[in-house]
Amino acid sequence: MRAVRKANIDGSLAEVREQAAHCRDCPLWKNATQTVFGAGPVAARVVLVGEQPGDQEDLAGKPFVGPAGRLLDRALLDAAIDRKATYVTNAVKHFKFEPRGKRRIHKKPSELEIGACHQWLERALALIRPALIVALGATAARAVFGRTTAIGKNRGRILAGAQAKHPVEADLLVTVHPSFLLRVPDEDRDEAYAGFVADLKLIAPYVS
Repeated sequence: MRAVRKANIDGSLAEVREQAAHCRDCPLWKNATQTVFGAGPVAARVVLVGEQPGDQEDLAGKPFVGPAGRLLDRALLDAAIDRKATYVTNAVKHFKFEPRGKRRIHKKPSELEIGACHQWLERALALIRPALIVALGATAARAVFGRTTAIGKNRGRILAGAQAKHPVEADLLVTVHPSFLLRVPDEDRDEAYAGFVADLKLIAPYVS
């Protein structure tokens, strides 16, 4: 019976992915290469939510494959968490950027863009039904909680799922986005990275 249910969920999530690929609810699709949906097992007990795809994610069509993604992989490894056991996605599914020469420089999504994309996050979470949702950074926290949420005040502890914007019965964890660590001054980077790993270690009971 479990195998049949999983197959049905797979199909439903595939349908949501296909629908999201044609989303025109905000202008970001016009300049992005493609919609970047989530990746990972449909039965994942942990969902990691980031901000939006970056340049490399936009080109590859996969979340967290650029510099921030590689740092996330290393931190998860140091926290003894298997990324393959988690589902990874973003609050916004298209890359928002401004051209600067030949480079495409990341721009923070607006409230309108976060709101337009929330349906895709909500529908994926409803199908996956994780036990824990991890908000990586302020934009992810805004999408998960439905309001501005202070990272420093709330990180490093498990929060009750009733605080979330969507009707998924899941605990919540707030931490920084890995791209933040790439911008930390060299002298503070080791401490900031250690704090990030400490936050991710709280995932362990949910994937063991």
